[in-house]
Amino acid sequence: MAQFPQLVFSGVQPTGNFHLGNYLGALVKFVDLQRSFDCVYCVVDLHAITMPQDPVELTKNIREVTAAFIASGVDVKKNIVFNQSQVAEHAELAWVFNCVARIGWLNRMTQFKEKAGKDRENASVGLYAYPTLMAADILVYRATHVPVGEDQKQHLELTRDVAQKFNNDFSGSIAARGHGDAFFPLPEPVIQGPATRVMSLRDGSKKMSKSDASDYSRINLSDDADQIAQKFRKAKTDPDALPSEVAGLAGRPEADNLVGVFAALNETTKEAVLRDFGGQNFSAFKAALIDLAVARLGPVGAEMKRLQADAAYIDGVLRDGAQRASAIARANMAAVKDILGFIR
Repeated sequence: MAQFPQLVFSGVQPTGNFHLGNYLGALVKFVDLQRSFDCVYCVVDLHAITMPQDPVELTKNIREVTAAFIASGVDVKKNIVFNQSQVAEHAELAWVFNCVARIGWLNRMTQFKEKAGKDRENASVGLYAYPTLMAADILVYRATHVPVGEDQKQHLELTRDVAQKFNNDFSGSIAARGHGDAFFPLPEPVIQGPATRVMSLRDGSKKMSKSDASDYSRINLSDDADQIAQKFRKAKTDPDALPSEVAGLAGRPEADNLVGVFAALNETTKEAVLRDFGGQNFSAFKAALIDLAVARLGPVGAEMKRLQADAAYIDGVLRDGAQRASAIARANMAAVKDILGFIR
């Protein structure tokens, strides 16, 4: 298989109410990865409209996600940060991949089944074809690594299938145009850290989500110190003390979640957290967790608010990123058209 320059791509939907799960599951990884890779980070607004959106809210949410990127430490000069709809090649390559991907592949996607629910006949075609657009997002930059949560891992596997099928279907044309034995890489998932999947503070079996009816189920990045403290104090736990070893968290989803959050915020491991807090009750542990969360998240939330008040700056960052992204995407899409036999 051909060797490709290492490049990270990841996208975040502009759905509003950015929370602790988004921060630990995505932004912390983004900041870490930029130390070792060239990175392309995208606000995936085309994906957002697979579900009904209020246009005014969507504009606000695009800026909020961009502000969260910057406030968390993403370097917009070193990396490319932009919103997806400004780079037309995402949609253009998605159509090509609609013609490469197989119906059977999309029928196996569990996230469509979850989001569409029982009324699948009324779901949008866009929601169904979401994975091929995600494949285009990644492969239009020929990205080699993708930080993803567990819920997106299946979509990344489909991206690899699409890349492999394209490479196989057009192998002769790819070789004839000097691209070796493959045009697209098979991107690798980057899943790391003790809190890759942050769960609800009210129910440890459910993922932390902005759609949960209870605001006490999540820590919003916009929450102030008092709100963070109140939510963690009210977070569901069980009557037993914290165990001294990770094995003792089995069957205790709320305890496991809070230990994972502490470990992620403190950039350590669950084992290290339990060495310090094993045998203690939750009130003492929660007090330490509150202090840590306020110290870590407070500056991020404050910087987000400052940035969101300057829409012109945010929009300028996105335009600059889109221009840089377009230069890469345009060249790769031109090569795809040549491989397909289109006349340009």
